[in-house]
Amino acid sequence: MMKVVLIDDENLALEKLARYLLKYDSSLEIVVTLSSIKESVNWFEKNTDYNVVFMDIQLTDGLSFEIFNQTKIIKPVIFTTAFDEYAIDAFKVNSIDYILKPITFTDVSKAMNKLKMLQNVYAPINIEKVVDSFEKKKIKNRFLVRLGNHIHSIQSEDILLFYAEGRTVFLVTNEHKKFIIDFTLEELYQLLDLQLFFRVNRSFIVQINAIKDVVIYSNSRLKIRVSNTFEKEIIVSREKVSSFKKWFEGS
Repeated sequence: MMKVVLIDDENLALEKLARYLLKYDSSLEIVVTLSSIKESVNWFEKNTDYNVVFMDIQLTDGLSFEIFNQTKIIKPVIFTTAFDEYAIDAFKVNSIDYILKPITFTDVSKAMNKLKMLQNVYAPINIEKVVDSFEKKKIKNRFLVRLGNHIHSIQSEDILLFYAEGRTVFLVTNEHKKFIIDFTLEELYQLLDLQLFFRVNRSFIVQINAIKDVVIYSNSRLKIRVSNTFEKEIIVSREKVSSFKKWFEGS
């Protein structure tokens, strides 16, 4: 019997995930549902009888990666999150999949099928190779833009930022030239070098070398200034302030 651990601080999300798992396999057992880092660490310190963990990344008391720093999780982990910027970090621990919310039954089925495949064809996983291949797959260093009848190639280092207005996404260069590109911000974030770029809110992705100043804004948010001539206000959303600071500080 498959034994599953669920970690999420949203009851509706837990109920939905449990429903999908039981729909996938009515014989599996959800052994425990946990909602915080502290609660999870205490449980894993005392229990080893489980087969897989579904884990949200942002919990009430911090990022769930902290659980791995405080205790040992011996079985595969499937991360669930509303944010895509933690994918590389997820694969640095014993994660086998990364599902973006809102979760669908198809997402859960694919993740469970992957788990079964790995169990049936077991081989030690070289995490460093997985991370390296994942990073190489993601990173796009050049973007093609059109200017009249001409096509130009712009390197990532020459990009100030990307931003969206409705369904239109713009690339802005360091020289403040603006081009429409055929990507959504979600697609861009899967392609960009995440050491160089950060999605600060729903509308903006900024390049680290373009940031001239960061100031504390209302309600514990942050305001970014990229230049004196860029007229739009760029605010780091409240839920991303912590991860932005870590990214901005670097390793």
